[in-house]
Amino acid sequence: MAAKIPVTVITGFLGSGKTSIIRHLLQNNQGRRIAVVVNEFGELGIDGELLKSCQICPEDGDNIFELTNGCLCCTVQEEFLPTMQQLLKRRDSIDYILIETSGLALPKPLVKAFRWPEIRAGATVDAVITVVDCAAVATGTFASDPEAVAAQAKADDSLEHETPLQELFEDQLACADLVVLNKTDLVDKETKAQVEEFIKQELPRVVKIVESDQGTIAPSILLGLQAAVEDHLETRPSHHDTEEDHDHDDEITSTHLILDRTFDLQKLLCQLQELVQQQEIYRIKGFVAVPSKSMRLVIQGVGTRFDQYYDRPWQPEEARQTRLVFIGRNLNSSEIESQLVAL
Repeated sequence: MAAKIPVTVITGFLGSGKTSIIRHLLQNNQGRRIAVVVNEFGELGIDGELLKSCQICPEDGDNIFELTNGCLCCTVQEEFLPTMQQLLKRRDSIDYILIETSGLALPKPLVKAFRWPEIRAGATVDAVITVVDCAAVATGTFASDPEAVAAQAKADDSLEHETPLQELFEDQLACADLVVLNKTDLVDKETKAQVEEFIKQELPRVVKIVESDQGTIAPSILLGLQAAVEDHLETRPSHHDTEEDHDHDDEITSTHLILDRTFDLQKLLCQLQELVQQQEIYRIKGFVAVPSKSMRLVIQGVGTRFDQYYDRPWQPEEARQTRLVFIGRNLNSSEIESQLVAL
């Protein structure tokens, strides 16, 4: 019988750097044939396109699978199962499968799917890797607006749990076989130590924490842990263990803009930061056309902090569009569009 395909689940909060880590894995695959399943939150497929542009993937991108019909832990049976069955038919040409969950996904329901007979015989969860944005955790970004949450908690006597985003963060840590502490270059040594101690207190068992700068980490550290996670789920507690379903993202939505125009980068960043202050926006990501630049700009925003880099030249047949995805709670799409169009 052929060996099971090892599957690495890469989870983590919004903007933690999951896509950067996968890009680095693909660019340093050391001969491994890797397929990637990306769970996008939104319709534009920003993360999938970033992976396809990493210069390693085939031009047709037939090893990148994008699941866009909602949070993966909520759509396991409808969308994930058919994709895994398709991949298992190609098991002779695949050495590893990477699954990038959305920042809103609970990892445990996904891992449970590997107990299903249709998957169990052909694949095993090698490890769950939880990526943590060190700077975001240090400032409380993962909990949205900490002050507003604290005020709400004090006002609501019936509230017996922390914010849904806090619970989500804890569930992602509780399921981890390895924690990648990313973006450590954005904090000082004392802050980093405080974040590490906080993470250790949240972990239900001994789990290694490794540092990463901009997603750069050796494949030998992330792959080949042989944890067979689906067989040991009882050691990975979740806030939703007693629930048949969960509603952690009922009010979290995404909206996107496609604009056939360029933007002055500094003006755009200032406007995006204003929007984050005005609305409950957790994440902004996308591509920007910058005047007089022959390359496409990638922009990633978490809270009021934005990272950007040029990933590749614009193709001759490609429209130089600005495409942005906004993820947040109760977003006012028309207001977002009107403010950006007015720039």
